[in-house]
Amino acid sequence: MTVQGTGWKNDLLLALCATLVVLTINAVSGFPTLGDYGADNDSMLRLVEVRDLLGGQSWFDLHQYRMGISGGFVMHWSRLVDTPLALIIMAFDALGASTATAERAAQIIWPTLLYGLTIFVLMRASQRFAAANVAMPAVILSTAALFYLVIYSPGVIDHHNVQLLLTAAGLWLLMEAPSWRPAALLSGICAGLTLAVGMETAPYVAVLGICAAVLFILDDKERGTARGFGIGFAGIASLVFVATIRPADWGVAQCDAFSSFQFAVAALSGFGLVIASTFAASSRRARLVSMLALMAAVAVVVIVFFPQCLASPYADMDERIRTYWLADVVEAQPFWSVAIHQPKLMAARYVTPFIAILLVGFQLRSRRLRRAEMLATILLVVAFGVSLWQVRGSTFSVAIAVLPLSAWIARIRLRADAAPSWRLSTGIVMAWLVSLNATWAGVAVAAQSVVRQAPQRVNSDPDHAVTCGKPGDFHDLAAMPATTVLASSNLGSGILTFTGHRALAGPYHRNVGGNLAMLDAFMGTPEAARAVIEREHVGLVAICRGNTEEISLALDAPKGLVAALLRGDLPEWLELEQSTAGKPIEIYKIR
Repeated sequence: MTVQGTGWKNDLLLALCATLVVLTINAVSGFPTLGDYGADNDSMLRLVEVRDLLGGQSWFDLHQYRMGISGGFVMHWSRLVDTPLALIIMAFDALGASTATAERAAQIIWPTLLYGLTIFVLMRASQRFAAANVAMPAVILSTAALFYLVIYSPGVIDHHNVQLLLTAAGLWLLMEAPSWRPAALLSGICAGLTLAVGMETAPYVAVLGICAAVLFILDDKERGTARGFGIGFAGIASLVFVATIRPADWGVAQCDAFSSFQFAVAALSGFGLVIASTFAASSRRARLVSMLALMAAVAVVVIVFFPQCLASPYADMDERIRTYWLADVVEAQPFWSVAIHQPKLMAARYVTPFIAILLVGFQLRSRRLRRAEMLATILLVVAFGVSLWQVRGSTFSVAIAVLPLSAWIARIRLRADAAPSWRLSTGIVMAWLVSLNATWAGVAVAAQSVVRQAPQRVNSDPDHAVTCGKPGDFHDLAAMPATTVLASSNLGSGILTFTGHRALAGPYHRNVGGNLAMLDAFMGTPEAARAVIEREHVGLVAICRGNTEEISLALDAPKGLVAALLRGDLPEWLELEQSTAGKPIEIYKIR
């Protein structure tokens, strides 16, 4: 196809229109994701973190003092995501809005803004991928795909939507580098920022960096691309390191959060790429040697100074937390588990990326891929591979799949315009259908209705993982004097968000002490539970009868406290608050 893509202004307008349509749908339906957070613990705790920042907690202090054992624990998140949310709240507060209104505005504006920008980025990347006008299929497929991912819904203010936007932008800008000089620099900045926001994107950041290096090795004309990417990557990593980490912690390495480890790797690889692309000789051999030397230098630094970060991220995790929390976190599930227990999720997250990879494979049979096609394909394949290990990788593969799928639909449409026939018309309809996540999710739901399978463990059914996710569910608990509450980990973020209490447990891998204490209490005998309660100064016990976490703990420990509470068999030292009997959250006082 030789037709050029549409201009960026047209794509921006289409992205804006698509975003406004989705926003209108959410508004007409009453913003359901704001009325019921469900299992979105991260968004609730992010709001708590922003409140703490606005309430005077230090910029450098990421302690969550209201969760876990006495003293709390340090979260592994970045202030980079707290900042825009805090600024929006401050702006509405300056206009005289109430705190609740300001927070609600931030919860709507921020994910909606990210939604529109991601649609725009995917449209621009699709145009570059196809080297043709694919604006219409790109805007429809990207809007639908991102809508089905849910991470851009109002109220979703965790970091996953930010990471997807930055990763997609990094890819698009690297694709644009030969024709737009600042693109490589901006691509490196996006790569550095997404790494700083969270370690989940480390594989994609590595792919972008390696692609910049390989392009330089293969073609001396890509020298500027490598140099720009390196400056952006190392420069933003240095800035973030200084801006978000207190000087006293500059020498502390954290494998799960941006710290000296990630900074050292980013600075060395980024500045090394700049030096190599500036001084390496023009021969391909010299460029290859310079890149191999850089790779060896980075490897030596990691092995010598940060060997602990070469292990599995959860290698040292307590076995009970691994069993009763990590093994049931939906986004951490491998493909085979999702395919067995969640066919709807499997169909919506894996089919369209797989089709996209097949389409690229068919292209390879007839011709070599162009530069933009190759870059997108590499990142798509890596993201799909990550998704086979953990379903969270599908967030990226579903989005990147929009590029080859849009090009495919556009090619069929051009053939149909040139020589109309019922076969090509049918082909266009079928191409649209198989390119939409909703189609495959619907097929899975229909198939699942034939053989209905019950959830096997805590979060194996994301639609029913937590039934106590509405602000009103915590009303009675919020009315009680502040104390430490013993509840399942899935209720921890809600307790912090909607009440003034502390929560012992929460679904975060750094909250080791609090989660172990909860397991000891809920799975132990009433006598053992009383000992934990006294030790941790627990004042209230709360259960949500529809919470599958509590159900699974009761099944595995039928003589434990939570099993007794679900049966209505109270130990003598617990007293049910009668006003909460039969409500979503039942509260028990310690006698």
